[in-house]
Amino acid sequence: MLRIGICDDSADARIALRAALERALDRRRGAGTFFEFSSGEGLLRWLEKHAGELDMVFLDIEMGELDGMETARRLRAADEGLQLVFVTGYTDYVFDGYSVGALGYLMKPAQPERLDEVLDRGLEARLREEDKVFLCRSGETMYRIPKKAILYFSSDRRQVSCVSTARTYTFYGKLDEVERTVGDSFVRVHQRYLVRAGAVERMDGGQIFLGEEVLPVSRAHRSAALAALARTALEG
Repeated sequence: MLRIGICDDSADARIALRAALERALDRRRGAGTFFEFSSGEGLLRWLEKHAGELDMVFLDIEMGELDGMETARRLRAADEGLQLVFVTGYTDYVFDGYSVGALGYLMKPAQPERLDEVLDRGLEARLREEDKVFLCRSGETMYRIPKKAILYFSSDRRQVSCVSTARTYTFYGKLDEVERTVGDSFVRVHQRYLVRAGAVERMDGGQIFLGEEVLPVSRAHRSAALAALARTALEG
């Protein structure tokens, strides 16, 4: 299921685009969850508390104080994998989208053929991004967390916490399963801790340092952790 944000200062435009997107998803036998925003400021504030909860955002360019282009720049700075689509009534801005890696442009009103093209590209891009993100579900929400933003995972019985540079995500699972999912860019340093090797600043005795975070390294995992960290350092 795609999680789609629609940002437009016109309520009528949001309603029309959502209806068009629902029809486009129906043609693919797919479904989407929609989040509507009346301003770029509102969207950015929401994402501060809900990082990784959107797959795609449709942005009107001509909005109030913070227009769609500046909103897109700030979104891209916070999340490189977020798919951005501009919606506009003018052709003047088409080439500006390259600077923020926009997935495409839609002229108002959005035509079904163009909407299909953009959704297809978005779904393809999402598949390509799967090896770059970690997906987890907490309650009713599915989070898409860029792996390079993750510092470490910790476990407490059946509860796993993913500590990233933005926030901490908590979900039910096993650390062994997480380790198999994230690949060899993460290293087990303790029965309860799995760290991203690239986030480690140094290892000193029985401790590992990740910025302000200090985690224990168990004797059982010390040799493997040292080898993995050395390999990461050599690979740059």
